[in-house]
Formats: sequence, C-alpha cells, structure tokens
Amino acid sequence: MGIQMVGIDHSMAPIDIRTVFSFTKKSMAEALDQLKQVKGVGGCVLISTCNRMELWLSTGTDLEKSPYALLCALKGVPQEEYRQYFRFRQEREAVHHLFRLAGGLESRILGDDQIVTQVKDALAFSREHYAADHVLETLFRQAITAAKKVKTCGELTPSDQSVVRTAIRTLKAEGYTFEGKKCMVIGNGVMGKLAATQLQEQGADVTVTVRQYRSGVVEIPKNCSRIDYGRRMELFGACDYVLSATVSPNYTLTKELVEEYQIGPVVLIDLAVPRDIEASVALLDGVRFFDVDCFREEAVSEAQKKAIADAEACFADQMKEFFDWYECVDVIPKIQAIKELAAVDLEQRLTKKVRELPLEAEKKETLKNDIEAAAERSMNKLIFGLRDCVSQATFRECISGLEKVYGSEL
Repeated sequence: MGIQMVGIDHSMAPIDIRTVFSFTKKSMAEALDQLKQVKGVGGCVLISTCNRMELWLSTGTDLEKSPYALLCALKGVPQEEYRQYFRFRQEREAVHHLFRLAGGLESRILGDDQIVTQVKDALAFSREHYAADHVLETLFRQAITAAKKVKTCGELTPSDQSVVRTAIRTLKAEGYTFEGKKCMVIGNGVMGKLAATQLQEQGADVTVTVRQYRSGVVEIPKNCSRIDYGRRMELFGACDYVLSATVSPNYTLTKELVEEYQIGPVVLIDLAVPRDIEASVALLDGVRFFDVDCFREEAVSEAQKKAIADAEACFADQMKEFFDWYECVDVIPKIQAIKELAAVDLEQRLTKKVRELPLEAEKKETLKNDIEAAAERSMNKLIFGLRDCVSQATFRECISGLEKVYGSEL
C-alpha cells in the first residue's frame, strides 16, 4: 500500500506544456475509468486547473508502471519528451504537498482562495466515478479540513484573493484603468462570474457571454449585460478589455477573428488552460495580450512569512492525525476481529454467572449488552493506547500476538 502523485505546475512548465496534460471533465472521467482497471491501483484522483495537473494514486505492491508512465499513456505522449517538467512525490512528501496545495501555499498567488474548492471538487468528481478509495478519501478530507483551519486561523493574504483580482491589480500597476471601460467576459462558469463581478467593482461596463444550448435561465452576475456567445464578435470592436475563461477545448478568439473585428486598441486576457485565445494575437497592432502566466505574486512580507509558519504548524497537527490512521489502516480489520473475539471470550466466561443472577430476562439481556460494550471499550483503550506508546513495528507484533491469543484465523 502506498500514496503516490505526479504533477506539473506553473513553476516548472509554461502554459503550452501544461495544456498537453490538462483534462476536461469528460476526459477526466474517461481517465479515471481507465486507471481503475490498472493492476495495483487502489484509488485515483485527478486535479486539473489552469495552473497545475496532478495525478494521485493509492497503490499496492503489484503496481508495475510509474504514475508518470500511466499519465503519458493516458495522454498518448512519449515519456522522455516531458519528464523534465514533472515532479514525483510519495508517502510523507506527497501528503505534505497536498496539505500545502489545499492551503494555498503552492499557488501562483499565495493563499489562493479557489484552490481548496478545486481540491474538494477533484475528490468529489473521483468519488462520483467510484475511483477514490478509503486512503485517498481520508487524505483529501484531512487536507481540506487543514486548509479551512488555516483560512480561519491566519491571514496568508488579503481576503478575496484570486487570479482575477491579481490580474486587475497588475494591469492597474501598468497604468490601465477600468472606470467606465467596456469589458466583455467570455465564459459564465465560476471563473467567468468572478471576473465579471470584480471588473464591475472597478467601475467597468461588463457584458457576459452565454450559450444558447443551455436549458433554462442562465444566471449572470447582477447588473451585467449578456450576449449570446455566437454574437460575441459583434461586440468585440467596441470593447476596451476582453477576458476569456472557459473550459472549451477550442479557441474562443483566434488571430484571424481579432484581426477582422478589431477597431481600436484592446487588452485581451486569457485565464484558461488550455488557451482560450490564440497566442499569436499578441502580434497584432493595438493588441495587448496577457495569459494566466503573466499574473503572479510572491510572499515577501514578514506578516506573510509568519502566516506560512503558522499554516505549517497547523498542517503538522493534521498530518499526524492522518498518519496515525494511515500507518495502521492495513491492520484495522485485524483489530476489529480481535475486539469481537475478545468480547465473545468475555461473554462466554460470564454467561453462566449472568444466567444465575436473580434478574428478569430483559434485565439479563441488558446486562449482557452492557458487558459487551464495556469489553469493546476496554479493548479500544488497550489496543490504541498501546499504539501510541510503542513503535509501529512493535505494535504490529502485538497485534499478531493478540491474533494468536484469541485464535483469529485472519
């Protein structure tokens, strides 16, 4: 049994390389189904965001291929071409990384508000496709819990920290203004709505694209206008800013389209992976182009350094709790069997005594149940108290000894 992960992120690979390994929901579902069939894979979770892609596996000793080899096979790409962009982690290093990731310490923007939701959604998606086993389920839930504690106990960054907010701050630092400017946001998902809301907070006149094929009423942020996605280029020429943030596998803006409909200077912002906007638009006169890799903030203040240290201390406590469980997870069935056998043993020793007591049958049954419950509590105290006082190797020897004492056939 083991925990392994392989990942690529913004710190090691440019956007075009990350695009090769990004997943849509459809391709992620297909990948999880394939991974579940691999010998030695007990559970799997995929995290795919604009800044990173990570494959998490719970594995047995019979796993024959590395996580990286499995990932390359899923994507149909040669291993040697991309190996330099990936990091492989296992066991404690992997667990520590997930806690830092969920807490926003590995993000392009320190303390990123969105990443814990993305980690949670990745687990939920894997669970929906019956791919997350009890090890990954427990690990991810512990990491999410720790991340939430960090959010409530300390301030890594100002509230409402996101790549959209950072993009706006970066552009303003370069002299761009938004008050009264015409903006179009392509995409009405989580990122698109966030972008529309925050641009509007800056005083911009914001229009959001919607898709006709969606049934029912499509909600957009309050006070924003809407336009059908198919008509977006009709508005394009009048825009000062166009921001695209979709999960589409195709370009929402190509160089050819921009060249045809552009009227005046325009700022194009692409927050998607794979790219929404063809990078060659940057070659056009009057176009300023930014992609997600243009926006990053570093932790430099003393307050942030202290917040990071506090977060690590919080993670350490949660990681200990996880490893207390994880290092004994394979013997839990044995422990349960021992407790049941101990309760049976005690019951057999006391049955005659209880039967001889001058009590009504109902009270005798109650007493019998109370004895069984007390026996289980005593065994819990004995076994788990022992676990906390001796080494893992000694604890396992003790469990083996108790199996023999109680005649377990496990």
